[in-house]
Amino acid sequence: MENMIYVENLRKEFRKIIKEPGVKGSIKALFKPNKEIVQAVDGISFEVPKGEILGFIGPNGAGKSTVIKMLTGILMPTSGKCVINGQIPQKNRKNYVKEIGVVFGQRTQLWWDLALRETYSVLKEIYEVPDDKYQQRMAFLNEVLELDSFITSPVRTLSLGQRMRADIAAALLHSPKVLFLDEPTIGLDVVVKENIRNAIKKINEEEGTTVILTTHDLSDIELLCKRIVMIDKGKKVFDGEIGDLKHNFGNVRTFAFELVNASELSKLDYRTKYRLSDDDITVQSDKNSVSVKFNADKVGVEDIIAYTLSKVHLNDMQIKDVDIEDIIKRLYKNGVES
Repeated sequence: MENMIYVENLRKEFRKIIKEPGVKGSIKALFKPNKEIVQAVDGISFEVPKGEILGFIGPNGAGKSTVIKMLTGILMPTSGKCVINGQIPQKNRKNYVKEIGVVFGQRTQLWWDLALRETYSVLKEIYEVPDDKYQQRMAFLNEVLELDSFITSPVRTLSLGQRMRADIAAALLHSPKVLFLDEPTIGLDVVVKENIRNAIKKINEEEGTTVILTTHDLSDIELLCKRIVMIDKGKKVFDGEIGDLKHNFGNVRTFAFELVNASELSKLDYRTKYRLSDDDITVQSDKNSVSVKFNADKVGVEDIIAYTLSKVHLNDMQIKDVDIEDIIKRLYKNGVES
C-alpha cells in the first residue's frame, strides 16, 4: 500500500537557558547564559499508508505536539526527515499547505466576528477553490457535519461543539490529502463527541483522507483507529494495532459489583488468597460499589468471581474488558520500547 506519510529518524532539539537563583543569577543569565539542550523528539520513525486513521498518543510532554508541528511544517527538524504525499513540509510551504488540513483542539482558525458562511468564503479564496468545487464541497460538509443550523451565525456565538464542527469543515474545505486532528473532542459532551467521531469516520471512508489523531480521550482511539503510535519522552515506545497492545500489555480485567451490605467488603482479601502484588490487583470502593482491577495472567476471571461470591452477597456484577488507559500506564511503567 502506498505511504502517505514517511517519517525517518526525526529529531528536534531546543536550547534552554538555565538561570541560577537570585539577582546575580539573572545578571549572569543575561551576559553569560548557561544553555542546556533539551531533546524534545529523539529519533522517531514511522509510516502511514494512504487512507489510514493513525492514533498518535502519549502523556503530556511526550513530544506529540512537536512531532505534529514538524509534520505540518511549523517547526524545522534538527535532523531526520519527514515526507507527506511526496513533499517535504518545510519546503514550498504555499503548495504544501494545500495538501493538508489542521485542527488544533481549542485554538480556532476561524474569524471570530465573521458569520461562518463568510469565513468559508474567505478560505475559498485563500485556497483558490473553484466555484463549482466549492459548492460541491460545502454540500458534502453540510451533510457530514450538519452546519446548516448555524452557518449564518458569527463564530463568537457558536457553542464549543458547533465551533469544533466548523473548524473541521474549514480544515477540509480544500479537500486535503492529510488531516491532522489535535484533541478534536476535548471539552465536548458525550453526544457531540459521538457526532464528531462519526463525521471523522465518514470523511475517511468516503474520501480516503489520511488522518493523524492525537487525543487524551482513549475512546476516540478505540473507536476510530486500528493502529497507534505511542511516544514517551521523545521516543517511540509502541507502534502497532490496538489488539496487539491489549494482548501484549493489557491482560487487565475489571470486576465491578454492588454489595448488599458495604461492611462485607472487609471479608475480601484477594492479595492473600491468590498471592498477588499491588501491581497485579487494586480494589476501589464507594459505599456499596466496588471495582477490582486484576491481572488475568496471574488469576483467572472465574476464580475472582467464585471467591467473591463465596464471601459476600451481591446485588449486581459485571466484568469489563481491558481499558486502554490501564495498558498505557503498564507499558510506561515497564519501560517498553519498540
